[in-house]
Amino acid sequence: MTRGGIGVGSSSIVLVFAVLCLSVFSLITFVVASNDKTLVANEARLVVGYFEADALAERIVAEILGSGTIPDSVQGIEIHTQWDSHMDAYIVFFSSPISYMLAIFVRLAVREDSYDILSWRLYNSSLWEYDARLNVWQGPPG
Repeated sequence: MTRGGIGVGSSSIVLVFAVLCLSVFSLITFVVASNDKTLVANEARLVVGYFEADALAERIVAEILGSGTIPDSVQGIEIHTQWDSHMDAYIVFFSSPISYMLAIFVRLAVREDSYDILSWRLYNSSLWEYDARLNVWQGPPG
């Protein structure tokens, strides 16, 4: 006599398939969560670095204005100056590093009794090299 219906073997295959699908989905979820954690940690490091660099730039400006003279460096940051006869002021500029690729560039016009902020901006401080090569396949030789 033949039995009708689904046998034990087919329900085991469905169960193994379901467990395999759940395992793959859990692995994908774990990888995505790990990548998000790394991204958030990098972003937090960048934000902390930005505010530390901004605070350092503020301290440098306060020290320049408080001392009455323009030093060559403040807290390890090299300070550059040049005289601008049109503005009748010293142009002072320096950069406060955020990370290995980013820095805050500050440029001031310093007079005896006042100063103007000419620029206070974020910029990419990494070295960039222009590559003019364009390797295009010219076809087979001959």
